[in-house]
Amino acid sequence: MGHCMNLFQKSLLLLIGVLVLAAAAGFFVFPSWFSEKYRPWRLGLDLIGGTHLVYEVDMSVVKTDDRDSIMNGLRDVIERRVNLFGVGESQVASAHEGNAYRLIVELAGIKDVSAALEQIGSTPLLNFAEIVEMPVDSSTSQSASSTAITTKQILPTDLTGRYITSATLGQDNIGRTLFEFSLNDEGAKLFEDITARNVNKPLCILVDGAPIFPDEPAERSCPNVSEKITGGKAQISGEGITRDAAIQLVERFNAGALPAPIKLISQQTVSATLGVNSLNKALLAGLIGTLAIIMFMLIYYRFLGIFSAIALIIYIILALAIFKIGVTMSLSGIAGFVLSIGMAVDANILIFERTKEELAKGLAFTSAIEEGFKRAWTSIRDSNFTTIIAALILYYYTSSFVRGFALTLLIGVLLSMFSAITVTRSLLRVSIKNKQASPTTNNS
Repeated sequence: MGHCMNLFQKSLLLLIGVLVLAAAAGFFVFPSWFSEKYRPWRLGLDLIGGTHLVYEVDMSVVKTDDRDSIMNGLRDVIERRVNLFGVGESQVASAHEGNAYRLIVELAGIKDVSAALEQIGSTPLLNFAEIVEMPVDSSTSQSASSTAITTKQILPTDLTGRYITSATLGQDNIGRTLFEFSLNDEGAKLFEDITARNVNKPLCILVDGAPIFPDEPAERSCPNVSEKITGGKAQISGEGITRDAAIQLVERFNAGALPAPIKLISQQTVSATLGVNSLNKALLAGLIGTLAIIMFMLIYYRFLGIFSAIALIIYIILALAIFKIGVTMSLSGIAGFVLSIGMAVDANILIFERTKEELAKGLAFTSAIEEGFKRAWTSIRDSNFTTIIAALILYYYTSSFVRGFALTLLIGVLLSMFSAITVTRSLLRVSIKNKQASPTTNNS
């Protein structure tokens, strides 16, 4: 009896916690002055309108082994350009089919398309820059000793990415990661002159006029020159050059050295009106589907269906809160979520059918429910596990709208397992008054 009461108390505390969490999530999710002001929904291109751009990259003069690295660097640079432009929910993806290499840019909610095209649609420019001291013209601020006032400025040199012939990873004698790059003959002469006048001084690397590591300490983007460098081969090393940093350098150097510009081959504009209409239809379809599921569960399973309906509503509220926190919603994402709602009810159906089998064997109602959960768990686990695998494959090996579908489906399935097993079970344990009368309860 003590174990039975302890189980009841645990279920009650868990249920109270879930209900409080669901109430807070509902306040966060549903439209109100609080939720819309402090955390509005992040909507994708197909829901709030915007522009879909496709760029083609000419790889005809690029070695096959370097193409993936160049595409990664280009995607990284384009993402930085888009973020500087201020597009909130943008997506930049690369695609490769045969000999065609493309960059796909989705700008949700963008209004000035021409400015976006100008900002995005040019080949990344990599160059080296010197840090020089420039005099400040201020006759009133000089002291009696006539000490000149100077300020440091970053001045780009003539050495740009077009002189770079290769960029690779390397290692020193003790196994530390190095970044190595080579220049053609003209670039080697420029680099020799630049390093000669900057010995023991920093030399900055810029992409599109910004440091190659924009959010890192200055020394990452402005390594120190230890000596004049001849021969057109150089390396960057130090504590800040980790393997990940060196890989980024390779990608960004290769992107900045790309000899051919990226070319816009497709532009599609989605109107905000079309997006709102699509969103309203999707929400209406989801609402109708959810109500139909609840009605079916209530009609077919009666008493048990009530708990399934409550658990489903809690699941929907919690899932929407997670989506609002960190997921950009698209039509495909909504489709994945609606599909997960059906799968959440599938778990309850398996449990209830197992429960009915145990009741047919003559077990008490509470014992039958416990056995139903135990026997249904392996089927629920296996079916959801296969869906999780499929969602992960879709997420990591596709892009754009398909990834949105996979992400919401994955989150929905994981949360539905919690809803079906934990929430429904706690509801039943707390609500059934004669649970302790079951002769097998102590074994549950």
